[in-house]
Amino acid sequence: MKSDLRQLFLMLFMLLRKSRDLKPFVTKDRSTIREFFHPHHETSKEVPKNISFSIALATVKPSKKTLRHIHETSAELYYITRGVGVIQLDSRKEPLEENTLVCIPAKTKHTVTDTGKEDLLILCICCPPYSHEDTRIIEQE
Repeated sequence: MKSDLRQLFLMLFMLLRKSRDLKPFVTKDRSTIREFFHPHHETSKEVPKNISFSIALATVKPSKKTLRHIHETSAELYYITRGVGVIQLDSRKEPLEENTLVCIPAKTKHTVTDTGKEDLLILCICCPPYSHEDTRIIEQE
């Protein structure tokens, strides 16, 4: 753990990325992601490849929701940077608003709905790093 934290601080001093410069892609849950950092996709030679987390910005459009899913091994931290919505964690529903942090343990069924009029932006930290293979869809639309 101390090693990962040290690597994170070293990385942050060497890394400057703007979300507008990152190529978006759609994950299995149908959110749009822009990766700030993923050890398996990292191109900078200065950043260690053995870091055990990924950092991305997820976007959920107004009145849209992610597919209900779980991550078999990854735990996630969601930090709401813009917008409002609702997160369902297993059977529990909680409101989301700016400056809210949500901790999602591995194997927790979850979905996010944007209930506002603007994009819901979520800073996502996944440990171990996000992978499509680790994501299992529970319920289709």
